[in-house]
Amino acid sequence: MPETQPRFSLITDKSLADLRKLIDVPIEDSLEPWYYEATRDNIRHWAHGIGDDNPLWCEPEYAAKTKYGRVLAPPSFIFPLNRSFSGYVGGLAGVHAMFAGIDVTWHKPMMLGDQFTTKVRLKDLVEHNTQFAGRSIQQIYRCEFYDQNHELVAEGDSWCFRTESDTARERGTKYEQEKKKAPVHYTRDDLAKIFALYEAEEIRGANPRYIEDVKVGDKLQTMAKGPMTVTGFIAFAQGWGGLYIRSNRLAWKQLQKHPGLGIPNKFGIPDVPERVHWEDDLAALVGTPAAYDYGPERCSWMSHHLTDWIGDSGFLRHLEVKIRRHNPVGDTLYINGEVTRTFEEGGAHYAEIAQRAINQDGALSVLATGTVRLPSRVRG
Repeated sequence: MPETQPRFSLITDKSLADLRKLIDVPIEDSLEPWYYEATRDNIRHWAHGIGDDNPLWCEPEYAAKTKYGRVLAPPSFIFPLNRSFSGYVGGLAGVHAMFAGIDVTWHKPMMLGDQFTTKVRLKDLVEHNTQFAGRSIQQIYRCEFYDQNHELVAEGDSWCFRTESDTARERGTKYEQEKKKAPVHYTRDDLAKIFALYEAEEIRGANPRYIEDVKVGDKLQTMAKGPMTVTGFIAFAQGWGGLYIRSNRLAWKQLQKHPGLGIPNKFGIPDVPERVHWEDDLAALVGTPAAYDYGPERCSWMSHHLTDWIGDSGFLRHLEVKIRRHNPVGDTLYINGEVTRTFEEGGAHYAEIAQRAINQDGALSVLATGTVRLPSRVRG
């Protein structure tokens, strides 16, 4: 007789009430960040993990000739600076967490040599009824990022949805039709079209994009991400650090402190829930079609799309990202953007851009809104 599928934890009124007691309490006992400082290697590893080889991040000789005089870190570098902001959620032990979005404002660039500290707290818990898993809890964290001079670099919210895995697998309808489809398969022509987009991608770089040249309705170049592979997910985890990726004694210590993280794999070995990003079997148990990408990874792709467009003289001021579905292995994402308004504020010039990312079947994956500061020919 086959073994029954594992039963995961449920969202109970008591566990939710206990978690609510932590709202607005500063989080001080948590995992240390993957990065404390913006070194040349850390910046490059992060950028390469999201598929971004902008020379402003990756080539010191190039960066030395810019107004900054040294390498910068991409705006999304904030993710490896704080685990809670990246989805390391507390409470509701054994209830799966799925990263679902950010709302961030940046105040200044992050530069080579900068050292960072953060302040983070649980901001709110919002109950939803979702197509994916029925009752779900949106768990929102607020984080502030400071440099070595105690100056505020960035601040904002990130959120995960806590979902009951058994409910998502057994009664969720979000991926009902997708699970019935044959696995995606790419022909040489399919791949050639995707690779042509990669070849055509333009990094604006040293060529300033002036506000006077930007008009409402202007469209950004399409950016491709994919086809999704486990190799690509691992490349991101190398730059980001993961939430629970540990080995040997450190893995044992982690399970000693957090026993609920140990979900037995097919060998009977307790392993972490993060393996939904590389193991189809566990991904299916939590209700998704197959192993899928990381939420912070996808948010970072949206910022990558914007920083390629604005060039070295531009600055990403604000980004709100709303994740709408998972991107399982085999998916390809197409990111598009359109300027929706231009405005002046505090003597600076800005453009607002609406972004939309769909997969190869046209299914909506991400909605985002970015605000970028651009130079002016009249006032730089």
